[in-house]
Amino acid sequence: MTVLTDIGQLATCPPDTGGVGLVDRAALVWDAGRVVWAGPETELPDRFADAPRQSAGGRLVVPGLVDCHTHVVHAGDRSDEFVARIEGTPYLEVARRGGGILKTVRATRAASDEVLEASARQRLVVMLRQGVTTVEAKSGYGLTVADEIRTLRVVQRLADSGPQRIVGTLLAAHVVPPEFADDRAGYVRQIVDEMIPVVASEKLAAFVDVFVEEGAYTPGEARTIFEAARAHGLGAKLHGDQLSDTGGGALAAEVGAASADHLECVSADGIVAMAEAGVVAVSLPIATLVLGQEPMPARRLLDAGVRVAVATDFNPGSAPSASLPLALWLSCTRQRMTPAEALRGATTEAARALALTDGTGSLVPDAPADFAVFDAPSLDAWLAGWDTRPAVRTVIGGETAWESEGMGTGG
Repeated sequence: MTVLTDIGQLATCPPDTGGVGLVDRAALVWDAGRVVWAGPETELPDRFADAPRQSAGGRLVVPGLVDCHTHVVHAGDRSDEFVARIEGTPYLEVARRGGGILKTVRATRAASDEVLEASARQRLVVMLRQGVTTVEAKSGYGLTVADEIRTLRVVQRLADSGPQRIVGTLLAAHVVPPEFADDRAGYVRQIVDEMIPVVASEKLAAFVDVFVEEGAYTPGEARTIFEAARAHGLGAKLHGDQLSDTGGGALAAEVGAASADHLECVSADGIVAMAEAGVVAVSLPIATLVLGQEPMPARRLLDAGVRVAVATDFNPGSAPSASLPLALWLSCTRQRMTPAEALRGATTEAARALALTDGTGSLVPDAPADFAVFDAPSLDAWLAGWDTRPAVRTVIGGETAWESEGMGTGG
């Protein structure tokens, strides 16, 4: 049993209610990796009087952040595209010239498992220092049966070794690999007949994702892939409506997807369909900033009753930043989400986008004791300015996984 006191402001983020459950001058109690009690320090029950105590030093405490959309396992570098975009080359033109996703595919195929695992681990450490305790990790840079499977096995090893909780997603339908340029149906059959059965049998992923967009996959191809995923007990996710209105929001609702991600060009009909089906919209504001796009219309989605999550989309091309706090700040400044809506988007709503029902993303009794301490007195103060400093402390399952110098938790 451990008690954290001197919390300037605590965000409990109850999963089934609105808001983030802010408590000023709070305390938090956990035992055996689960939250036991959270509330005002003045109301701390007497039964915890003899428990070891730690101090938050008047700082903000939030649930461990959940990054529900990342491409953390990859090799190679695409900094040349950064310059090309500055010079005015559109994203799709970069891809047509052999850059974009396929450039990362070539580098990832050539990399060893050891290189992929080591580089991904370094990225996860960066995320950990930003208060991220749960990460979704997609494949999608292999695009062969062997390379997609080995990518997800790397993800599995990362999950097994911790400290973060990691959810794998099969994104074999990222783009069509060049060797199948004249046989798209043949590659879809490979995904359906060879990849999905192995992924399901080895429990390498919880979801199957499809990128529905010009130059990627059609809604019809996505339906075929999602039907196979459902038959093997895997959930659906969708990259949709990123560069054009492809009907992604409506398609996500039709197939019962856990989330539809990007949605910069989502239609009014798509928004209504997602609200009715309970599909989580995942905003990726770092990508829209990098690509010079208008971001997902978060206010329209929220006002229509759609749950909105926020994630980094961390990848080497369109979102080369692993900072979820940066994404939260952008969701406030560019999408007019309130700090409370943004924090819910990276905690309880992000957990919902990953179909996590164990309390991940919340600090309520029986939820995992995953939390982050930030050097700010309140949530509003934390997100009012873009602060490059890491979290002061990140805790997973009640154990400190990262702590900056001088935290002074006490004992």
